[in-house]
Amino acid sequence: MNLRRLKYFVKIVDIGSLTQAADILHIAQPALSQQLATLENEVKQQLVIRTQRGVTPTEAGKILYAHAQAILRQCDHAQSAIDGAGKALSGHVSVGLAPGTAAQQLALPLMQAVQRQHPGIVLYFNENFGTTLSELIMTGRMDMAVLYDNREIHGLRFISLMKENLYFVCPHSLGSAKQTISLTEVAGYTLFLPRIYNLMRKVIDDAFVQQGVPYRVSCEIESQTTLNAALAEGLGCTIMPESAASAMLDPAKSWMAKITSPEMRTSLSFCMSDHLPLSQPAEAVKEILLQLMVPRSQDNTPLMLAG
Repeated sequence: MNLRRLKYFVKIVDIGSLTQAADILHIAQPALSQQLATLENEVKQQLVIRTQRGVTPTEAGKILYAHAQAILRQCDHAQSAIDGAGKALSGHVSVGLAPGTAAQQLALPLMQAVQRQHPGIVLYFNENFGTTLSELIMTGRMDMAVLYDNREIHGLRFISLMKENLYFVCPHSLGSAKQTISLTEVAGYTLFLPRIYNLMRKVIDDAFVQQGVPYRVSCEIESQTTLNAALAEGLGCTIMPESAASAMLDPAKSWMAKITSPEMRTSLSFCMSDHLPLSQPAEAVKEILLQLMVPRSQDNTPLMLAG
């Protein structure tokens, strides 16, 4: 396989049309079709299905598409490193930030530090859930992320940044404010939680199961805006890490209480590929990001953002 054919294939899948892809690539459609046919012969698989509405990748095509993106990204990194030898760092660096976490507090300080130290680097922030961000890193479509996770996952490397206690967040219309609350008391409320593949949801589910306490999740919500609105209307309550809980008190018209009996915590971690090397600009951003986190106590638990 040569790189040009891979670039053509990725563009065809991205656009979903041979005709439009040919126009964008400034190549005749018959020539583009021939390049695609050559690539299919090389891999001995049909890569796309042609229909009147365009083209869609086959299962084999989807697999090659993911690998092609990673290959082309690494080639771009190599060329960027060669071009930038002896020069100021420049290029694009993608950073994932899990929503509803302390990770979001990193965006502005990181942006300011990068602009000050490496003005040629262009940052791309992607706020998404941990499973999505980790998949993007595995396939080489994202450089790094800060998310709730620290498990051993093939293809990923985690660096622990901080641990946060989980808090119960309740609308003023559904109960009087308190400082602490037991998990048994929490089970008496209607809950809004993220979906079961979310790491924080797993921590919560495991705690309820271990305590033998039945609970009811009336809606699975992964939009912070929707969650704030639902609580503001007094429709139910939620469980969030301390930083996220604090940020939603005013928009959700709510109070927060630390969950005790048992106390629950989640780990916020820096995530990157364990086999795909970072580009020079990405390495620089990684170092700045990690420097923005400093220990608040001697045992390094929890950690907080540097001032």
